[in-house]
Amino acid sequence: MDFEIPEGILCTKTHECIFQIEDEYYIGITDFAVEQLGDIVFVELPEVESEFSQGEIFGTLESVKAASELFAPVSFKVLEVNEELISKPELLNSDSYKEGWLLKIDLTNPSELDTLMEYDDYKSEVQ
Repeated sequence: MDFEIPEGILCTKTHECIFQIEDEYYIGITDFAVEQLGDIVFVELPEVESEFSQGEIFGTLESVKAASELFAPVSFKVLEVNEELISKPELLNSDSYKEGWLLKIDLTNPSELDTLMEYDDYKSEVQ
């Protein structure tokens, strides 16, 4: 798979990521996570307006191989859920960044971004 990696993406050791497009922040999963999970067949995401603290479970992914919990890379409030993933979880398999983003969020503690890894550091750690 050949994913286009968003500029300035930040990642967690548990394979969640956060990236910014213009003034908006998005949470997704990394291309490495998609490769490890295999075909994703189910996505469970929180309601709009839900709030999470860094490290808290905010959703679940199920693939043909396993179920995986999703952990908040930073503290946030959900502004929008990618509803298309609910009916088409396979979008994550083809593009976990552009079409397969999970949530559009409002950062509630922007300083937590400093605790995340840049993509190159993340790739070095997981390989």
